[in-house]
Amino acid sequence: MSCPSLHILGSPGLGGAERFFIRLVNGLAERHEGIGVALRPKSPVARFLHPNVAVHPVPMVNGWDLWSVLRIRAVIRRIRCPVVQTYMGRATRLTRVPRDAGAVHIARLGGYYKIRGYYTHAHAWIGNTKGICDYLIRNGLPAERVYFIPNFVSAPPPVPEETLKTLRATWRIPEEAWVVFSLGRFVPKKGFMDLLSAFSRLPRSIAGRPVVLVMAGDGPQRDELKRHSETLGLGPHVRFVGWQDEPAPFFALSHVFVCPSRHEPLGNVILEAWSHAVPVVSTETVGAGELMAEGGTGILTPVSDPVAMARAIQQLLEDAGLRRELGENGLKTVTERYSKDRVIGHYVDLYEKLVGSCPS
Repeated sequence: MSCPSLHILGSPGLGGAERFFIRLVNGLAERHEGIGVALRPKSPVARFLHPNVAVHPVPMVNGWDLWSVLRIRAVIRRIRCPVVQTYMGRATRLTRVPRDAGAVHIARLGGYYKIRGYYTHAHAWIGNTKGICDYLIRNGLPAERVYFIPNFVSAPPPVPEETLKTLRATWRIPEEAWVVFSLGRFVPKKGFMDLLSAFSRLPRSIAGRPVVLVMAGDGPQRDELKRHSETLGLGPHVRFVGWQDEPAPFFALSHVFVCPSRHEPLGNVILEAWSHAVPVVSTETVGAGELMAEGGTGILTPVSDPVAMARAIQQLLEDAGLRRELGENGLKTVTERYSKDRVIGHYVDLYEKLVGSCPS
């Protein structure tokens, strides 16, 4: 059964949530006809979408944009999609499905957002962690309409050796260097200041090989992070490589991936690292704790504890067997539980279950 759907995203940037939106919409478009999106004009998301995805521009200037409420209602009426799925607070607040449209409104949440005034009018809710689903139910949403569907990452294509050589040359990374990799938005909650402090505690070389930290990302904290790196004397050992839309080559170059977040509802970057069989060191946020609860897929350290983080990174760089074990276990976990086909299948099954069941 084909189940057309409209996906509405009101954020202006291109972070982890937006990258998952792209993966999900494209995965649906590869398998089904009638997949559309409503995005802000000039959204960077648009250029990464499958050619079969219809794009409907909607301003979504803020959460009180009445014009966008009317515009979204008009789009829903015109295309007659049975499923309307919204992402995050702004898009969900602005989406009011007309009663005569015959569509079910599903709100997908990837964080512990404010519920009242933003999400209660939807017909069903998806949380991408069990913790988020529990949070939704505690906040009064009906348990029988709350569904857990995790995120997925696509299997990465192999990276040619020539690409890796070019990357090393471009960023002055010695061929023999240990590469510690991290990526994300440069904002305080992502914990990159803690990562720099942890890295400053590592030996400059381990087993006779230099250690290089590669940080991919951008955001309001960028200049502060660079200054902190210099203050710690890390200038020659840290590479700020900017925002990377396609970070696969950096994962392929890496020996350890670090997720230093102070708050992380899930941790898409952990799934990405696992898909490359790169061993993970992560702070014990709610999301990372749920992903890695069974152990054997990474090392968890306390939040905002650079000493423990440094110890875990050094342990992995010094132990080839542990690196291999954690990398292989992570790859197995992401393949079995967070694969593209498996997760998209869960979404399609839910759409088929809910179509026609929304309250009038």
